Parts: sequence; structure tokens; C-alpha cells
Amino acid sequence: MDCAATVQRQRAFFQSGATRSLDFRRARLETFSAALARNESALLAALKADLGKSPFQGYSSELGFVQAEIRHALRNLRKWAVPSGRRIPWFVAPARGWVQPEPFGVALILGPWNYPVQLLLTPLVSAIVAGNCVVLKPSELAPRTAEAITALVRENFAAEYISVANGGAEVAEALLRERFDKIFFTGSTRVGRAVMAAAARHLTPVTLELGGKCPAIVCADASVEQAARRIAWGKFMNAGQTCVAPDFVLVQRGVRATFVTALKKTIWEFYGEHPGQCEEYGRIVNARHFERLVRYLGDGKVVHGGAHDAKDLFIAPTILADVSSDALVMQEEIFGPILPVLEFDKLGDALAMLRDRPTPLALYVFTRDRTTEARVLAETRSGGACVNDVVSHIIGTGLPFGGLGESGMGVYHGRAGFETFSHQRAVLRRATWLDLPFRYPPPKLSVAGLKRAMRFLLSG
Repeated sequence: MDCAATVQRQRAFFQSGATRSLDFRRARLETFSAALARNESALLAALKADLGKSPFQGYSSELGFVQAEIRHALRNLRKWAVPSGRRIPWFVAPARGWVQPEPFGVALILGPWNYPVQLLLTPLVSAIVAGNCVVLKPSELAPRTAEAITALVRENFAAEYISVANGGAEVAEALLRERFDKIFFTGSTRVGRAVMAAAARHLTPVTLELGGKCPAIVCADASVEQAARRIAWGKFMNAGQTCVAPDFVLVQRGVRATFVTALKKTIWEFYGEHPGQCEEYGRIVNARHFERLVRYLGDGKVVHGGAHDAKDLFIAPTILADVSSDALVMQEEIFGPILPVLEFDKLGDALAMLRDRPTPLALYVFTRDRTTEARVLAETRSGGACVNDVVSHIIGTGLPFGGLGESGMGVYHGRAGFETFSHQRAVLRRATWLDLPFRYPPPKLSVAGLKRAMRFLLSG
């Protein structure tokens, strides 16, 4: 791809005003939905080839998400795009003020490899509904999915509206040298810093959806068996390669043994005695990530799992105990099917440990006590949180999804996605039939009089 020429063509198309029409946006969303349905088999086969995802997992965690986002956008497009009125101070009366959502222009969306359909195309829905042109950059680490997405886009959208740039880091770097009007990136914190630095050269607004070590806290009063089942579901889906998966568990000492026993039982119920033969259990994306994960197995005592096969890129669901808080597995985001289980005595000890760590993308707490729940939410920080569940806060279109600090900035999903790809333009229209001389020089009041007057004039 000639990155400069692509951006130039898209900017010309955007400046033609074609994407501003709500009918245009609606038609493109409908085209998108139909294209996803037609290409469903190809996309599911690509996800199976890249990540070992079964058709059920591929649809439930990837294509189904995107289709739900499209349906929601189609139902709400006109409501979201309506300008919203604002109060105006008496100082400028008679006047009317409103906020008018407007598309940024040409947007760049950089997608990751772990959910290569969902995390590239869900932001695309938001960009379309907001009225932007888009350049998509799929991850080269999921090559078959990138090929399938490229074919879908080229068959259904003009390149001056939506285009796909394939390749490795050199292509991403070339794109980031261009001036975009919005950049949306999902990936690692390390690469996120580079994206933000590149965006700063053009003062381009960015949304960064990054990662972090998402903790799960299991208190003694929790439903321990249920907590184990829900944590296992969130941790081991996609072979642990989920940005909001529980990265480690802090279990209150009195229920630690019960929790580990329940976790072992749940893993067996989910994936059988031989997870490598289970169709619903995925694979590690490549050899480099596989080798990194295998090294973590030595950072604690393997109390369940631990089996791995380099040829098949398979690592069994694994529980690690006796893990030191300064072990490498506790310093880096795991992004794989290895779950360290640590103990705590008092809730304050667990919260103190979390406060010393970078802000995670998600935090999970299991408790039946509302006071404990409130304390955990008050004394921790995270992009999102679940009480008595994991991962579910990102499902659907009602809650905004995003990070905080090292786990990212900005949110999307549903209306939040529309707003992320829109500039909120403030507009004031003032009448011409009245023009009081109060605001014009020379001053008509003393400073003391001005202070009294402004309490009234700046209210609305």
C-alpha cells in the first residue's frame, strides 16, 4: 500500500461530504452486516487456522460481537447524531447553544492478533456510524484472518472509504508517519507508547486499548465453587489470550484449598482429561509466545496442568501455587493459560498489593458482602470491574469499555464508540435584534460592580 496516497484519497472522499449523510452510514452498516454473514465460513475457518478457535468460540467471541454492535448502531444512529442543546449564560442572550457530533475525518484502526475479528471490526462499526473514512491494519500474527478481512473489505467497500493495509511493523510505522484525524489502537502497552508518540507529531487524538495484569480477589465469604467456575471460564477461553482475562487470583487463606480443588474440577469439566483433544480449547498464537509462556511454568509449583507441546502450540490449563510476588510471572502480563494463585489474610493486605501495581484493564472481586464490594471498588483503580464475575462487563453495548493509565485511555462499545470517533463541536447562535453595550469598552461598571453582575450574567 502507498500509505500517503491512500490517506490522501480518503481525505478527498471525506471532504466531499459523502460520509456525513446518515442514510450513507446506515447503508454501509447494512452492507457490513450482510458481508459478515456471507463471509462467516471463511472468517471462522481463518480463526481456526490462526488460533485454534472452534466455530462456536469464533462466533460467540468474535463475529457475534461485531454483528451485535452493528444492530445496536442501526437502531440508535439517528438518536446519537442529533445535536443536544446546552444552557447559555445571560451574558450572550438572546442565543441558543448546542453540541453537534461530527466525524473526525480519516481514522486509522490498528488491531491485535488475539481477537483479530472482534477487536478490529468492532471499532470499525463505531467509525462508520460516526461518519469517518477508515484505514484498517490487521495483525500480521493472525495472517489467515487478515486475509479474510481484506477480502471482505475489498469486495464491499470502495478503497477511498475503507481500506486495509497488511504487513508487519514496518507497515504500521509507515502508516503512523501519515497525518490521520483519529487513531484507535488495541495491543500491548509497549507498542501503545510508540503509537502515542507517533500521534503526537500530528497532534492526532488517540484511543489506546492496552493490557495489564487483571487481578481477581476471592474473599472468604464468596461462593467459592461458583467463583472458580467463572474465573476458569474467563481465564482459559482463547487459551488465556484475552486482555481482560484474570491474570492472577488472590484468595483468602481460609478458602484457598477449597478454591484450588474447585478450579481443578472445573477445568476437567470444561475441557476433559485431555484438553489437547478438546475442540473448544484453543492454541497459542506462535512459537515465540509459546516459549515465553513455558518459561513461566518454573515460577511456581504446578498443581494442575503444565503439559505442553511445541509442535501443536498447546499448553494445558495450568494452576501455579507457591508463586513469589516478585517472580517474572507476576511482573509481566501472562496472556496465556497459566493462572497463579496467591493467598492473603486480610483484605487490606490484598488491596495494598494491588495499589503498588500498574492500573489493570479490569479488576474482579468475589464477595457476598456489599461493604467489602464497596471497599474494593473505592480503594482500587482499573479500567473496568466485575463483582462476582469476570470478563462480562465487556459484553454488549451498554457499558463503555476501556483502560486507565498503563492499561489505556478512551472507551468504546455502543454510544461510547460513536462518541470516541466523533468530535463534539460546540455551536452558539446569537440573535441580531439585541446588542446591549455592556460588554464593549470602555467599561460600564467598577470591578466591584462587575463581580456582582457576573454572578448573574454567567449563569444560565
